Parts: sequence; structure tokens; C-alpha cells
Amino acid sequence: MNKSILVIGSTCVDLIINIDHLPVTEEDIHPFSQTMALGGCAFNVANMLRQTDADFTFVSPVGSGMYGDYVEKCLKQKGFPIHVKLPEENGCCYCLVEAGGERTFMSVHGVEYSFRKEWMEPFHISDYGMVYICGLEVEEPTGEILVSWLEEHPGLQIFFAPGPRVAHIDPDRMKRLFALSPILHINQTESRILSGCEEIAEAAYRIRETTGNTVIITLGPDGACCLEKTGEPYLVPGKKVIVVDTIGAGDAHIGALLSGLQKGKSMRSAIEGANEIAAQVVSVRSASSAIIRT
Repeated sequence: MNKSILVIGSTCVDLIINIDHLPVTEEDIHPFSQTMALGGCAFNVANMLRQTDADFTFVSPVGSGMYGDYVEKCLKQKGFPIHVKLPEENGCCYCLVEAGGERTFMSVHGVEYSFRKEWMEPFHISDYGMVYICGLEVEEPTGEILVSWLEEHPGLQIFFAPGPRVAHIDPDRMKRLFALSPILHINQTESRILSGCEEIAEAAYRIRETTGNTVIITLGPDGACCLEKTGEPYLVPGKKVIVVDTIGAGDAHIGALLSGLQKGKSMRSAIEGANEIAAQVVSVRSASSAIIRT
């Protein structure tokens, strides 16, 4: 087995509201249901690593207030150590899920989207081979500190999921991050934003020219396209299922990918497993409630 995985990022509270369609101005609609669950990109990744028995450490700040209390209680119930406890309040994410499973997020960011270098002092970084980070943390004011910390630890292979707000990340910060040769995990829309190319294969090559490393572009039910660092391109087919809820699907995919790589699988084999697990996640409501079969 390879070195351990380090996951840095947020755990937030998802307020999941199931609706027929997104409302327009002055429209009055009745949601089908609403639930409360743990969420956050980094938590979803860590939860997948936990379910697949990977060796990892999850560094996620937990704050105060009703949402901070909920996060703390749920993390403890799931067996996650809380390494950072802060007095400031946690925020939440309103997840509007339409009948077809697509989701729209409205996030109120709290202390969960922050980072400080001193949080990492208890850990021996030489014990870790891979580190996961998300674009939401990089976008925040303390994202500058996070990128600086990564620059101080060039031995870590960064797995970077820029996310849907990639266009809002400071360009200089992105340039510094790309100079660290991260492996990018993105969807089709994000690939177009980053590359300026409409065609998937061309986008992957353009991005790899910038990062000098593997690019993985998820394609929903069609699987994932991978352009490896060596220059080898391939498509790993997906599994078509009835989509119930796409919340956390991309996070589950990269979490399963990291788990496979940490256990010695090839990139192609790890993506195959990630495709299977992502299909399971979109078949149920709420990624954190999915019981994964491996």
C-alpha cells in the first residue's frame, strides 16, 4: 500500500430541498421534502475514503453555532477525529434538487471554508503521498495561505478539483497552483472554462500543457476521459443508472479514485472503480447516506 492520503477542506451542513423545478421570480412552489445532511466537497471525499477502507487523514475546521454543533455531532458519530475546533460559526449549503436529479447550490460560507498553516503542524507530511484540495477553499481569502503551504511541500501529489466556481478563483493563485503540477479532476463544463476549448480531448491536451500532469474529465453516465501525464488518452465507460440525486457525485468519484490509487491500482483501473461508485451515489438521495458496495 502507498503512503496515506491527506484531505484538506470543508465539512458543511447540506439543507436538501427537493423540488419539481427551480422557481422563477414571484413563483410559489411546494417542495416535495427537505432533509439535513453532512456535506462539503472535502467531507464527501473523506467519507468515500472511509467507506472504501483507505488510509487517510481529514483536516476540516469545525466551528460553532447550530450548524457547527450538527457537524461536530455527526463527525463524531461517523468516527472522524476533529483536528480543528474554532469559535467562529459554521455556514450551510442550500441544495435545490430538481425532479431529474440535477442540483443548484446556494452556499453561506462560514469558518469551515478557512485554512491556517498551524493546523498542519501535528502531522508528519512525509507520511502522505497525495493531498486533495477543492477550488472552494482556494477561492476563499485564506486560499492564498493554502497555496503557500502546498508550495512549501512539493513532495505531495496534489489532486485538485476546481469545481463549478473555477472562474472565480484568483488567476495568479491558479497559476501558482498549476505550477505545482496537480492532477486535475474536472467535469465537462469546467474543462471548457479552463481550456477555452469545446471539444473534450482538445481541452484535456490544452490543460495538460499548463499543468504537465494527468487530467481527468468526468462525463456523467458516459464515464470519464483521462489524459495521463505520459500522453496516453483513453475513455473509461460509465454505468447508466436512474439518477435520483447528483449531489456529491463528483466528490465520490475522486474519493474512490484516490482510494484505488492508494491501494496500488493503475489510473485506468482506479477510474473504473470510481465510475462504478459514482453510479451508486447518484442512485440515492444524499451522498453522505450512500452505502457503497466495493
